[in-house]
Amino acid sequence: MTRTPVPDSATHVANAVAESVQYQGRKASRQGSEQRRQAILDAAMRIIVRDGVRAVRHRAVAAEAEVPLSATTYYFKDIDDLITDTFAQFVERSAAHMAKFWSSTQGLLQEQVSRLDGSAEARRRLADEIARLAVEYVRHQLLTRRDHLLAEQAFQQEALLNPRLHALVRAHRQILQQGVTQFFDVLGSQQPEQDAKLLTAIIVRMEYQGLLDGVEQLDNEGMLAILKRYMHLVLGL
Repeated sequence: MTRTPVPDSATHVANAVAESVQYQGRKASRQGSEQRRQAILDAAMRIIVRDGVRAVRHRAVAAEAEVPLSATTYYFKDIDDLITDTFAQFVERSAAHMAKFWSSTQGLLQEQVSRLDGSAEARRRLADEIARLAVEYVRHQLLTRRDHLLAEQAFQQEALLNPRLHALVRAHRQILQQGVTQFFDVLGSQQPEQDAKLLTAIIVRMEYQGLLDGVEQLDNEGMLAILKRYMHLVLGL
């Protein structure tokens, strides 16, 4: 018997995270001013993805954003504020993206589960389909959201050195964690939170390997075998 999750709880968590993000720098008071501030944050993120966090400097960001140097120092009194707000925006955008993702996938998963007839073969088919979809998810991330994954790696590394980012890292982790926990809740897992942490760790490791080796070098069959084995264990197969 499967438990019934709180409707759209993963979506609600993601939306709540997006709405809770707070920025450190000076607030923009006019639309044009906000566009310039936005350009500065986007430029800082491009530098982080391309050259790393240590390359973020007021002069470099101003040149990348094509704004006067005085604009970066007006909105951000120091580099720490600029880096913190760049990652705050990253979390806000990630939350908005994942809210849409969970909203679109929850119904599909519940439909798949509703087709189970209680047999081991039906559970096996579901486990194999979930594993296949997880591999597709990793490939999609690497092919279409590579910059996002690189920014995520930089974000987590910088948080080890910068306590100001700790709350943002926890909020960012919560977005994915809540969604995967709900996923296992729908499947009827006895320990959905623990199962979610393990599956998330597997996927994150695969994404990292894909960034390191290149998506063309991904061992798709090996990834599928690992994910099938994990899902079979979760579903008691």
